[in-house]
Order: sequence, then C-alpha cells, then structure tokens
Amino acid sequence: MSFWEKLLNAVGNAAGNLLSAMVEAIRTVFEGDPETRRKVAFSVAIIALSAKMAKADGIVSEKEVRAFRDIFFFPQDQAKNVARLYNLARQDVAGYEAYAAKLSSLCVSCTANCAVLEDVLDGLFHIAKADGAVHEKEMNFLRHIGQIFEMSEERFEQIAARHVSIGRDPYKVLGVSPSDDFPTIRRRYHGLVSENHPDRLISRGVPREFHAIANERMAALNDAYATIEKERRAA
Repeated sequence: MSFWEKLLNAVGNAAGNLLSAMVEAIRTVFEGDPETRRKVAFSVAIIALSAKMAKADGIVSEKEVRAFRDIFFFPQDQAKNVARLYNLARQDVAGYEAYAAKLSSLCVSCTANCAVLEDVLDGLFHIAKADGAVHEKEMNFLRHIGQIFEMSEERFEQIAARHVSIGRDPYKVLGVSPSDDFPTIRRRYHGLVSENHPDRLISRGVPREFHAIANERMAALNDAYATIEKERRAA
C-alpha cells in the first residue's frame, strides 16, 4: 500500500473537516518511519496550500497544473489519490491560515526562517508564476503564508526576488546590501550554494522530484552573483 493510500484511509471521509484528521493521520500512521513522515508532511503541505492558493486566486490554469507536476511527481496509479487530497483540501472549511500553521509544525520544529518552510514557499511561488506572473491576490496569499511560517520580511523578499525576472534585484536575491564589500557578498553566495546542495534537501525530507525547484533557485543565485561580480569589476 502506498503512503497516499495509507494517509487517505486514515483520513476517511473527512470532507469539510480535513485538517485535523490529516494532521492526526500524519502524526500516527507514520510515527515509526520518520523519513516517510517528513516526506508525507512536506508533500501534503505543498498539495494543500496549492489547493488553497488556487481557491484564493479563483482560477486554476492548465499551466499551474503542469507547474505542480513539474515539482511534484507521483506514479500515475496514485493520480486519483493525489487529486482526491487536493480537492478535499480545497473544499475544507478550514482556511489556509490554519493549514499553514498546522502543516508548518509537521515539517519542522518551528524556527524562524526555516529552510523546509522556505522550500514549501518556493514551490508555491513556482506554481503561482506558471501563467507568467505572480498576481496581486497570489502575492498577498504568499506573503501571509510567509508571516505564518515566521519568515522575516527580509527573507520573504529574498525568496520573492528569485521568482520575479523583471527588474530582479541581484542584491536582494542573495540577501546582501549594495554597501557590502565583495568578499562579504562572495561568502554569502557560497553559503547559499552550500545550503541548497541536493544532499541538504534530502536531509530536510524534500522529495527528490522537488529538486527542480532547487535547480531553479541555484540558477537565480548564480545569475545574481554573476551580475554583481560583473558590476563590481566594471566599477
């Protein structure tokens, strides 16, 4: 039996009151398997919050569905189970704030600017921008999620900057200031590269298929560093 089937069997027919049932199922069904528990918690966070974001925006485009599949691969024989969980989350009476608060506690030990929750937020940004732009309602949704995840405003802006290609601020992407000297910027860049190594993501319980986001993140970091390096050399 797949972990999706185990989760949905434990949840049962909880439409309208899914959140508490799902949280309890993750805590108990996978209690003896911490690795699978982390993966399930992370996957559920992405699915449920994606569903809530689609509801907030009012539109689910085909591009958003493809973006979801880009970062969240599942066997074809599990498509119905994933779709059922997505639809249950979308219909649940609990608001996205409750989902974000509960699911964040399942992913990590609730620390500010947590790497796992940053991974979740990156995934949501990837889906939101699939139609070419992150729209105002989506940005408000994501900003509020960041606040619930205890992301500092500076950290949220750094994450958002990675996903905005027009007018992207390379300093904001790296989380540095134009007044910083280049050795400081270089150390920060290398630190970010180390933090986002695939082995680090695996240890955080991020499913392998989600590494497409890590590659996208690394591309933004590399581009920002190259832009700053070129600018400093020309000065």
